[in-house]
Amino acid sequence: MAADESELTRQLYRTPPARFVAAREAAAAEARRAGDTAAARRLARSRRPTVAAWLVNLLALDRPELVAELGPLAEALRAAQRDLKGSRLRELSGQRRALVAALVTEVRRLAADLPDAPPAARLPLAEVEATLHAALADPEVAEQVRSGRLLKAVHHSGFGEVPRPQLRLVTGGAAETTGGAETTGGGGKAAGRDGAEVDAGGGGVEAAGVPGRGVDRGGARRVRDERAAARAVRAERDRRRRALVRELAAARTAQRQAERERDGTATAERTGADALDRIERELADLERRRAAAEQELSRARLARRAAERTHVAARRRTGEVEAAIEALDAEGEDATAGGGQAD
Repeated sequence: MAADESELTRQLYRTPPARFVAAREAAAAEARRAGDTAAARRLARSRRPTVAAWLVNLLALDRPELVAELGPLAEALRAAQRDLKGSRLRELSGQRRALVAALVTEVRRLAADLPDAPPAARLPLAEVEATLHAALADPEVAEQVRSGRLLKAVHHSGFGEVPRPQLRLVTGGAAETTGGAETTGGGGKAAGRDGAEVDAGGGGVEAAGVPGRGVDRGGARRVRDERAAARAVRAERDRRRRALVRELAAARTAQRQAERERDGTATAERTGADALDRIERELADLERRRAAAEQELSRARLARRAAERTHVAARRRTGEVEAAIEALDAEGEDATAGGGQAD
């Protein structure tokens, strides 16, 4: 009968890291007893998770219905970010914080019910929280979390897809409308200094409204005010753009630095994980050799005790035979002495 590899693996990744190696050997041995050598090999190659990853796995394996709530919330957050809906993002961010806090509270309770689990004060709950936030931001991380086979905590900077800045270059050749005056190229008409429309061909002056200097001055004042307002808007827009360009340059520099640090720490993490995996394999091999040596020692002890019993029995028999010989010799001497006296 084949072993239930899925259940064995599930129980293995529920086991606290301190007992993981022993549980792995026991699971592989059970699969071998069931005749499933392929499953036994796969189980023996299982890697031990960190404490933070074990907590996330425990949550996914024991409370999958809670972990499943991460999926719809992550989709809603990504949609709100793509659509740049600030109010919706704020609402969903509150839901995200509440859900993650509830999951962290639940995993603390689950760990407290297991023997050999680390004490509550030493549980890396901040790493668990970071991993859950990463699952909300990255679908691949979410899939790893749901599988219950996570090996290490995951950290994510920001949330979801990083949108490229939507910057628009404002050039000087575009037509621009400010209030009621419009500047055009070629022929046609352009607004003059007094607010009237002046024929581009150098013709006469046409009043912009009701005839009269007072009205003309009022129209000219409005045009000047509108133009000044337009210039102020352009100046503010340019100032904000320059500030954004500076901020973008600083952000890109920080991003490159963070990427270098991330790559360095990722390399160190891989090196550490490889070293840990190698040590675990060596430890498992030493444990197998230790078990074999203990069996051999037990057999040797049994053989020694049997030999001691045989030796005691042989010594006893030797004494008995020697006593019999002495008794026989004594009888012969007595018989010889009696015959001499009779003569």
